[in-house]
Amino acid sequence: MQQPRIETISEKKLVGKRLQMSFSNNKTAELWRSFMPRRKEIENTIGSDLFSLQNYNQVNPFQNFNPEEVFEKWAAIEVSNFENIPDKMEAFTLVGGKYAIFNHKGHSTDIFLYIFQTWLPKSGYQLAHRPHFEILGEKYKNNHPDSEEEIWIPIQ
Repeated sequence: MQQPRIETISEKKLVGKRLQMSFSNNKTAELWRSFMPRRKEIENTIGSDLFSLQNYNQVNPFQNFNPEEVFEKWAAIEVSNFENIPDKMEAFTLVGGKYAIFNHKGHSTDIFLYIFQTWLPKSGYQLAHRPHFEILGEKYKNNHPDSEEEIWIPIQ
């Protein structure tokens, strides 16, 4: 398996939609179905990359994993400012910090087992209590074996 690149990012402004969900009651498809038809209404966008962001209540939601644990998931895009936010959408400020970035191809979730069970314990890093997110760029194709995305894991 691959080694991630390590990057420190500054704060980002995001606009999008959010839903409360758990792994056992996953509403990701519903969230994106409500966001995608309206994403062009968002003004002042920076680039076209989409953010799939998870805001967990604890630092490591995968330690003593509970599939019923509720977290907040966002479908969003980066903006230069929070002016003119479309109706039924919200602003989210992603705090800056250090991230491990994994390039992922395909739609298997096995990479998350590798990240949390193999890479992280051997890396010398710990998870930081900031959102986890995926950047869905131009090579992203939902549920396709050739799909590519970046997985951003907050570390310290």
